[in-house]
Amino acid sequence: MTESSQPGGGRTFSLKQRLLIWLMFPVLVAVPAAGFMLYRVMHDTAISWLDQALGDTALAVASLLKERDGQVVVDVSGPTDRALRFDRTDRVYYLVLDPSGEVVLGDVQLARLKLPKRKPNEWFFTLATLDGESLRAAALGAACGNGRVCQILVAETLNKRDALQQQLLVVVALLIGGMAVLLAGAGWWATYRGLRPLAQLSAELEERDLARLEPLQHDVPGELRPLIAAFNRLFERLRRASSAQQDFLANAAHQLRTPLTSLRTEIDLALLEPHDPQMEPVLKRLQGSVDRSARLATQMLSIARAEAEPAGREQPVDLRDIAAQVAEDWVPRALQAGADIEFELESAPMLGQSFLLRELLSNVLHNSLNYAGPNPRITVRTGSDGEWARMEVEDNGPGIPPQDRERALRRFERGSESKGTGSGLGLAIALDIAQRHRGKLELLDATTGQGLRVRLSVPRAPISS
Repeated sequence: MTESSQPGGGRTFSLKQRLLIWLMFPVLVAVPAAGFMLYRVMHDTAISWLDQALGDTALAVASLLKERDGQVVVDVSGPTDRALRFDRTDRVYYLVLDPSGEVVLGDVQLARLKLPKRKPNEWFFTLATLDGESLRAAALGAACGNGRVCQILVAETLNKRDALQQQLLVVVALLIGGMAVLLAGAGWWATYRGLRPLAQLSAELEERDLARLEPLQHDVPGELRPLIAAFNRLFERLRRASSAQQDFLANAAHQLRTPLTSLRTEIDLALLEPHDPQMEPVLKRLQGSVDRSARLATQMLSIARAEAEPAGREQPVDLRDIAAQVAEDWVPRALQAGADIEFELESAPMLGQSFLLRELLSNVLHNSLNYAGPNPRITVRTGSDGEWARMEVEDNGPGIPPQDRERALRRFERGSESKGTGSGLGLAIALDIAQRHRGKLELLDATTGQGLRVRLSVPRAPISS
């Protein structure tokens, strides 16, 4: 089930493609949205942890505040200062301001950040830039005696935060990408498995023809059972219509042959009996018309038999043997008509139905004798060519112009320059039989000089040992 064209020139999608599109649409929307939400939750949680660690530094500094003689002091030794600034990734800064805003201890440049003053135990976190360097800064209000509030500022660079953000992006992208691939694969597999019965049904229907109209027997989901039932009812109607058509055609042909045979006999007797010479041309014309009608009835019987014969009953045959069998009937006719008929026969094994192949060759030979003109030369060839078994009938008649050849293969159609008499069924029947054998019938120029070459090509069968 693939993309196909509409009669108006547009494009339409198969059922599988439509299902996949509708399944992938929410995946393409929901998965990125879920990924964004997951990233935000993980990012905010990680930033909160890092802010908490930065706040711990501020609390550690606040724990060192002391009041001595009314002055705020911070008892920080060298090892303590290094411990407060220790970080394997970032640089850490801190600053202590007394209640009046004077620097007590720390990195004086942090005062330029102008962070808002905080009440005791009140926090403030922000992103800031100092001397061209991005920082994460925190401000904490800390009680420093007599109801006074000192301001503690801490800040650090953003190296580990940036690294963490990149790692989160990679992890979330891999997770969401894997989820999208998994969901897409699951959607495709579910669509494939769900539509498999429909694909199997389609494949079986593709192989059906008028010879195979038995009911479908498929174990399908409940949604397809009404479709199966509808097809089976259609097959039953087609079977009855095909049977009625074949019966009518066969009965009509049989009913025609009996009076035509009697009429031909009466005309032959009339020609043998003494009669007015002026009646001779009339009787001859009647004789020709009766012969053509009898031939038409025979061809109609051939069509009915060919269409009624079930496909798939092919047997190993050789086109060389088919030609030899037909030669027994047609050589005497050819000699009587003043034709020179030759046979160039080589083995051409295939799988087919002998009576249909004999009918094909008989129709082509009749066509050559009827249209090749006076003193025709006809050559019948068989042989193999690679994967094809071939049979050709070539004559030296006027041939069929290339522009008329496709038309000549249609029922009741004849070439525009055709001089003989006929119903236009011979080559059409031959084409039907060729297609029934998965082959092709071609109208070609004669190999030498003027004429028509009719070539049958069918799949070659291996020669049995």
